[in-house]
Amino acid sequence: MSTLTIGLVLPDVLGTYGDDGNALVLRQRARMRGLDAEIHRITLGDAIPETLDMYTVGGGEDVAQRLATEHLLADGGLTRAANAGRPILSICAGLQVLGRTFTASDSVVEGLGLIDATTDVLSKRMIGEITSTPQLEGLTETLTGFANHMGSTVLGSDASPLGTLTKGTGNTDEGEQVSYEGAVQGSVIATYMHGPALARNPQLADLILARAMGVDMSELPEVTGQFADQLNGEVQQLRKERLR
Repeated sequence: MSTLTIGLVLPDVLGTYGDDGNALVLRQRARMRGLDAEIHRITLGDAIPETLDMYTVGGGEDVAQRLATEHLLADGGLTRAANAGRPILSICAGLQVLGRTFTASDSVVEGLGLIDATTDVLSKRMIGEITSTPQLEGLTETLTGFANHMGSTVLGSDASPLGTLTKGTGNTDEGEQVSYEGAVQGSVIATYMHGPALARNPQLADLILARAMGVDMSELPEVTGQFADQLNGEVQQLRKERLR
């Protein structure tokens, strides 16, 4: 198979919370399966290739969100990639940017519209651990992450939650969707989980890899190497600690 390509989208403005690590996890989990993989770092002002195998988008503050949104709308590459069904993982501010609208500095900003979601402001900032039961087909393991945001995101009928909350505050703190965490629509998977999310949820990383390769997760090559068992043990131990 040819080299898998991972688009790290605008890490210079949407890289505040270490979410660049999601691209690193995808690359490493591919390599542990004997697959070639490389990260394409796409910074502000760069054209966004629409034919990469998968993409990751991170979090950032209000000004960064605005800059990212302006560039992504003007460029159009990420939208074309989504329309072509290429997997996109979007975290926190990235979730908001890919939605229909979000509030930044007390004004409403038009997003990319890849997720049927609108984001206003939480009544109280969410900082802390979150866990949820996955609602996305193919995922069976509890999702865990660390949230730090003021966004109150409400999903429309075209989007579905990534998980049903079991701990912490998810997309919003009021209304009928208080149990929702994240969003899924088409090829886009979005969440408020930092961590990085894929380091703490390797099954989610494998789902993205499988989608990028056009195969079922069960068809992915087996993880090999002298550190495979050690890595799995460390992840499971971390998950036990976070689920207490």
